[in-house]
Amino acid sequence: MVEDHTLEDPIEMQDEDGYVLSQKVISAILDAVERQDRQLLIDLMDPLHPADIADLLEQVSAADRRDFIELYGRELDGEILSEVDDGIREEVIALMRPEYLAEAVRDLESDDVVDLIEDLEEDAQEAILASLEDADRVVVEQSLSYPEFSAGRLMQREVVMGPEHWTVGQAIDFMRETESLPDDFYHMVITDPLLHPIGHVTLGKILGAPRDQKLLDLLEPGFRTFHVEESESDVAYAFNQYHMISAPVVDQDDRLIGVITIDDAMNVLDEEHEEDILRLAGVGEGTLSDRVFETVKQRLPWLGVNLLTAILASLVIAQFEATITALVALAVLMPIVASMGGNAGTQALTVAVRAIATRDLTGANVWRVIRREILVGLTNGLIFAVIMGVVGLIWFGSPALGLVIAVAMVVNLVVAGLAGIGVPVILERVGVDPALASGAFVTTVTDIVGFFAFLGLAAVFLL
Repeated sequence: MVEDHTLEDPIEMQDEDGYVLSQKVISAILDAVERQDRQLLIDLMDPLHPADIADLLEQVSAADRRDFIELYGRELDGEILSEVDDGIREEVIALMRPEYLAEAVRDLESDDVVDLIEDLEEDAQEAILASLEDADRVVVEQSLSYPEFSAGRLMQREVVMGPEHWTVGQAIDFMRETESLPDDFYHMVITDPLLHPIGHVTLGKILGAPRDQKLLDLLEPGFRTFHVEESESDVAYAFNQYHMISAPVVDQDDRLIGVITIDDAMNVLDEEHEEDILRLAGVGEGTLSDRVFETVKQRLPWLGVNLLTAILASLVIAQFEATITALVALAVLMPIVASMGGNAGTQALTVAVRAIATRDLTGANVWRVIRREILVGLTNGLIFAVIMGVVGLIWFGSPALGLVIAVAMVVNLVVAGLAGIGVPVILERVGVDPALASGAFVTTVTDIVGFFAFLGLAAVFLL
């Protein structure tokens, strides 16, 4: 007998661990798909946010995803497609019927359509563009003509604007009578007769002012515009730095052609932070939905780099083969020195890469930060030097060995702090992404210095 799934309260759709779909809900949805019960599937999906539906598509197998889309396809809208991970978005679009796809993207803002298709293959792009009305297609194609990762790709073309001579009453009447307003907007952009933006007014001020009040009297301070080819990372930084909600985008002649809103700017920041974390770990831009071959291709190069750095460290160890042979205790203790240096370097490196990304680490404060990290390394090194000195004395009964590992610990932690800050700063100055390459360099420095300091001191003082 098949279990009958009744609808749950929307709050109960989430797992106890947080805003995650519960396994019970996922099982009920997959069961409805297996039974080909479309109405039950729709009833189960209705309480879900588009982001939750996108998560569901990402979590199930490819076969279940195909069956789900075949049954539910007409209900998949543009918001869901926008939320789906890039790794499977093209697969989802390919499984949708053309008429369903056209219906899904028809109501999206232009920036959402651009975001949806810019990373797709040409065939998939053509399928979506063909589903748009002529005017919408021209707008999207023009946005796609701008450089990748530029303000032109990020902006939406739907702009609420008014001439500089308008009053509050005229602005309100215009917004009430216009059917094609964006779903979400925060300002009315005020322009001169040549469509040059001269300021903007918040909706709150418009609604709170008398009808005969001039819009020019209500302009917000700190008004900024962005050039259409300006980097989206610079745009996102400005939004975060100056607490902006929306800002106009202008062309080569400083004419208004679009607007960027805070949600799009924050998405850029989130993507850059995620990218930095993945690159620090040497895994590229992989996702959980990537196939085995794609994942191997992303990770293999950096594993190869790590192999080379390990060989360099091994060459240092090989120079002290006689020392290690004469005193086996060194082989037991030297991984501790290298490991502590590596961890300390990673701590400083993470702070540096994050500070560079947020532009908090600049030429004005870089030496102060480097000095701080050296002092932190020195302090931590002295603390752990005392601990390891005692360990060396108790474990092996040798005060000299305890002293050697103590000094090596201090040296390596100081160098780790210096390398953790210095390497990403140098890479950034020469135009290399610090998040991408710093880890391998810092690991190499701490391993080589740690082994050389420990084994070198042992060779001088213990033999």
